[in-house]
Amino acid sequence: MTGPQGYDALVVGAGVSGLTTAVVLAEAGLAVRVMTSDPPLRTVSAMAGASWGPFLAGHEAVPRWSAVSRAVFVQLAAEYGSGVHLSSGVEAYQNMDAAPRWATEVPDFRDCELGEYPTGYKGAWRYTIPLVDMPSYLSYLSQRLSYCGGGIDVIAPLTSLSVPLSVAPVVVNCTGLGARELLDDVDVVPCRGQLTVVENPGITDFFQDNIDGDDLTCIFPHGDKVVLGGTTETNVDAMTYDPNQERQILDRCARIDPRLAGARVVERRVGLRPQRSRIRVERDPNLDGLIHNYGHGGSGVTLSWGCAMDVLKLVRQR
Repeated sequence: MTGPQGYDALVVGAGVSGLTTAVVLAEAGLAVRVMTSDPPLRTVSAMAGASWGPFLAGHEAVPRWSAVSRAVFVQLAAEYGSGVHLSSGVEAYQNMDAAPRWATEVPDFRDCELGEYPTGYKGAWRYTIPLVDMPSYLSYLSQRLSYCGGGIDVIAPLTSLSVPLSVAPVVVNCTGLGARELLDDVDVVPCRGQLTVVENPGITDFFQDNIDGDDLTCIFPHGDKVVLGGTTETNVDAMTYDPNQERQILDRCARIDPRLAGARVVERRVGLRPQRSRIRVERDPNLDGLIHNYGHGGSGVTLSWGCAMDVLKLVRQR
């Protein structure tokens, strides 16, 4: 069944979850349009680092979703202009007793020997993962959607989903943090993240740590720039950039790799992750035709393809 404007489905939200969902639906043969109050490069997704790896994500399907997404990203790494590349690197930890569940999905995952990781950590793992340059990747997804006949409409912020539901038989809600007000979902809370982007002094391997607390250290190289992080501040919605946090990020990263000391800052990023106790990928129990895909926390990229393919299954089951 097609809506009055010729659409089979509308996707609300143009972050990585919304664009990926739209691409999957369009490539399955549906006439798809994206409605968004923020164009892709102004969404929180554009502020991400970004790497593959579950983070701040709650749902029993996370291992399956992340495995599906990883397989797609590995393929995209071979595609020129996608913004995706594979990087080998180290994740250091302080309080972990066992490898993460997703380690079985990474063929070269191994424990590090002493001397392979910085001092101050209990241990580390080395593995290869997809890194995603988000501005390039979101542009790639937008172009891929356009190639399938889909498009993006930038509109005023919605106060309800009644308008899109009147236009198409299927509406996929990918509004992220916006679902808190749009659906009165108080389980969705902001988790503030701040990153600093510097000129790349020659780094090719990533680094990230796994520690308790709000501060994390990550080094994600993307060609001539490196994304440095970061912060995880739950229930903080301040969008102002904190210069004190920047100094702390730069100091932490320079201790990991001294080549970063004095690197020129080229971009400053702040975003609010849509954290939820349980990711919501399901049909709405009260509104026919409405499917939800939000609440991915810091794992929007990591879970994007797996969740989008589950949305396609829900659409086909109608």
